[in-house]
This record gives sequence, structure tokens and C-alpha cells, in this order.
Amino acid sequence: MYKYSYENVIYLRISKFEDIYFKLIPLFKKYNIQGVKTLDFNDFCKVAELMKERRHLTEEGLKLINQIKGGMNTKRK
Repeated sequence: MYKYSYENVIYLRISKFEDIYFKLIPLFKKYNIQGVKTLDFNDFCKVAELMKERRHLTEEGLKLINQIKGGMNTKRK
């Protein structure tokens, strides 16, 4: 995990799953995301849980993750 800034913007790049699962997700659960992005965050948490359970290593798990991903952001109905 590292951060850098450019002009008035700070960027945070997280690549380790442990940092996402144990730091980022709890942060956003404590300081709630508001608006439609809440739905995307909930889906993101579902995928993270599937990955924690190592279900992303199975074909069935990957299909489920792709299904969840397919309904996120602008593809949400």
C-alpha cells in the first residue's frame, strides 16, 4: 500500500488483499459510503468474502464473482 499526491489530489494504491480486507473495508464500514455507491461497496465486500474463503480459485466461484461484477457501477439495474 502506498500513497502519492499530485497537485491537490492524494492517490492511494492498495494491492495486497490483506490490506483491502483488514484495513480498507473496515474503514468504509466505519465511515459509511453514501448514495448509490453503497450498493457497489456491498458487492465489493461480497467478492472480498468469497476471495477470503478462496472460492475465487474454483470455476463456480469465478462465475459468481463475474456475475456480481457484472451488476456493479453503470451496469446496475
